[in-house]
Amino acid sequence: MVETFLYALVALLVIFDPPGTAAIFIAITPRDTDRERRDQAVRAVGISFAVLTGFALGGEWLMRAMGVTLPAFQVAGGILLFLLATDMVMVRDSGLRRTTQRETAEAEAQESDITVFPLAIPLIAGPGAMTTMVLLRARAGDDPALLAAIGAALAVALLLTLVALLVARRLVALLGETGTNVIGRVLGVVVAALAAQITLDGVRAILL
Repeated sequence: MVETFLYALVALLVIFDPPGTAAIFIAITPRDTDRERRDQAVRAVGISFAVLTGFALGGEWLMRAMGVTLPAFQVAGGILLFLLATDMVMVRDSGLRRTTQRETAEAEAQESDITVFPLAIPLIAGPGAMTTMVLLRARAGDDPALLAAIGAALAVALLLTLVALLVARRLVALLGETGTNVIGRVLGVVVAALAAQITLDGVRAILL
């Protein structure tokens, strides 16, 4: 149980990338007050928890309904996570987890709340996080203890992300752009290793 919790926590944290998400959060809310940022951060984390929990509970059922086997999803998910890792290491904004330049400009220009888009989706609950939750759920099976461990890991990872968002201004000032990119690159290497393992597990299951 503890091993599953730690595995899920590390996997989710490296995908959420709290420092990088905090830097983007500040960039797309240049005219917002501290109170507005706080309210948006809390709501976005709540929405992300609901979305990712929904994918964990219903993702495998959806795959079966579409005729997709778990090993095939593992291979596809591993490839998706590897693309995410490439973006993190190369500091590219492909839109897989980060917003594109046009999406960022739209978020900066609009007066409406950016809680759902782009903060909750795709900055926090992006394709990589959704895929990871489905794979973690499949790995746990129907074991209540393991499912509880994954739920706890998700809650802790989102809580740490929320803390990063709440102190985003100070965090960005402390790390600077270079420091934020360095952390993102290191986490990208970890995501790449995770992606390779998931892909290998899928290929092994298919061959067997």
